[in-house]
Amino acid sequence: MLTAKQMKTIPSIFQGIPDPRRGQGRKHSLPTIMSLAIAATLCGRSGYKEIHEYACSLGQKALQHFRCRVENGKRVVPSLYVIRDLMIRVDPQLLDNALKQWNALYAIDDESLAIDGKTMRNAINEEGRQTHIMSTIGHNSKNCYTQKKSAHYPLKAVIRPSKPTK
Repeated sequence: MLTAKQMKTIPSIFQGIPDPRRGQGRKHSLPTIMSLAIAATLCGRSGYKEIHEYACSLGQKALQHFRCRVENGKRVVPSLYVIRDLMIRVDPQLLDNALKQWNALYAIDDESLAIDGKTMRNAINEEGRQTHIMSTIGHNSKNCYTQKKSAHYPLKAVIRPSKPTK
């Protein structure tokens, strides 16, 4: 999860990046689209579809922090196509520089990170898979930068039947 302060600061780091799209028909700004994509990634989403789903799941207040445009009195998110189109066309070096800038604001106390994982006992989903949680924590600040929950292994694969005795 990102704090409101973090959400508000993300768009400003993309201000200096030139938009590779034509000006005609451009409804969403580059800082807005890139901010939504970065926030989704920081919250464990990957791929264009998951980034779009993340953006669609945000409330109006969060969309305001990301500077999403207003249409009929309501904040709207860019389409999946618009997100994908911009992300494949933006200069990766400029994007990397912007992300380093933002990271410097929030990871200044941490020279290294720890990645840890846990298997949650008795947390089994509908498909019989056990829940696993991975976290990234800053050594100095003790801040949790990200957490990801997954359920990869079916319970039946974890429990092996014992061999019959003779």
